[in-house]
Amino acid sequence: MGLKGMFDSLLGRSKLPPSNTERLFAISTAVVTMEVSLNLHPSGQAGICFKSMSLSQYENTRKEIEELLSYSTQETGTNFHIEKDKYNFLWVILDDTDFEDLVTNIHMVCQTLIEQGFSEQILCAVYRFESEGPVYWIYNFKQGSYYPFVPRGKQERDNSTELRLKALIENELPVEKNVEKWYPLWGMPF
Repeated sequence: MGLKGMFDSLLGRSKLPPSNTERLFAISTAVVTMEVSLNLHPSGQAGICFKSMSLSQYENTRKEIEELLSYSTQETGTNFHIEKDKYNFLWVILDDTDFEDLVTNIHMVCQTLIEQGFSEQILCAVYRFESEGPVYWIYNFKQGSYYPFVPRGKQERDNSTELRLKALIENELPVEKNVEKWYPLWGMPF
């Protein structure tokens, strides 16, 4: 850490790490194990969440994402829409029965945001699965790892199922080891 980095750290001006997209595709191969061994089935929905930006930046980025998705989804048949959640985070929501198409389109949106200079705004990608209720696999771009989120009830989560899922899939999927970084995403728009 240089002198500037030390002062920034002391003064609480830390900079977020850049988005890590390397391991995003790991879920493509892990989905087979999830279906066969864990009885988790892709719901056909996924999303990417990012922090709000200025109105002009938002409009330009939204337009570019919509143009790219309009073009790429002609071949895949993926449906998409962009919306804000109740916490003012922006979401690109994708619907497609082909899980590979969801992963590919999530990656494309992520790359577009990075190319537009918004890597620090990218928060996570989320893939919804179904078992005995919704199960989400969340990819934290800052950590470069996944973690399970199993909501049960209004603001409750099933921690024991989350830990069991981690133990059963961590050899195939880069799972965040620090459970304190398994942030619940209440109020997701899908």
